[in-house]
Amino acid sequence: MSRDDRTPRYSRFVALGDSQTEGLNDGDDARGYRGWADRLAEQLAAVNPELLYANLAVRGRLAHEVRAEQLSPALAQAPDLVTVMAGVNDLIRPSFDAAAVCGHIEHMLSALAVTGATVVTFTYPDPGQRLPAGRLLTARTRDFNDRIRAAAQRHGAVVADLSAHAVTSDPRLWSGDRLHLNALGHTRLAGAVAHALELPGGDDAWSESLPAQQESSAWRVAEAELRWVAGFVGPWLVRRMLGRSSGDGREAKRPTLGPVSADDPVNIESSADRL
Repeated sequence: MSRDDRTPRYSRFVALGDSQTEGLNDGDDARGYRGWADRLAEQLAAVNPELLYANLAVRGRLAHEVRAEQLSPALAQAPDLVTVMAGVNDLIRPSFDAAAVCGHIEHMLSALAVTGATVVTFTYPDPGQRLPAGRLLTARTRDFNDRIRAAAQRHGAVVADLSAHAVTSDPRLWSGDRLHLNALGHTRLAGAVAHALELPGGDDAWSESLPAQQESSAWRVAEAELRWVAGFVGPWLVRRMLGRSSGDGREAKRPTLGPVSADDPVNIESSADRL
């Protein structure tokens, strides 16, 4: 029996999470966001054209909000494949409580796993590799990832171990805000999940390093840091002080299961598809 014969033909895929799973910044608000989950759905549909796909993720959501708002709708749709990507919005806040956040994630993994669905969750790259202040979060991220791995093992969840591969911290996979993947990053992440699930055509090419590039001068680095602080850090701090979220008033882009059609943002072509 070939590997392809042994590979499950998933028919009901539901994605839970925050902005990364919603697809920021792979596309835009005008055209719609594609993102790694949409790209994975497209790959799954190539194996099973009858695939139904829902994406419940909403930007800005904390782990307890993902659990409160998305778990019940996900269970109601009886998926056979579910992805749970949550906790990074908690991780970057001063009040981060690793035990509480991982408790919410583990509750979701447990509730979904007992249905018999294949459940996928994630570890996260060290933010210290791409954010000036991210080094303050390095130890916290390592502990968080260890807790996620342990929870996944307890409930038989598949782990897409992003923290184990240096390429996931390459700035060329991240958009200007350094918090959201760009089209290439989402393409690599979809590849990571396909590989973890041992899908047909899924291999470890997603984890290969990008070609070396010339280092920028100290002046250009400083200039880029100033632009980043003014363009992204400042607005983020203002929202925190006002108690606002980027997801206020937003709903899931695909709240119910439906076919992956040619008219969906899932099929928007980007330059990353040609790399």
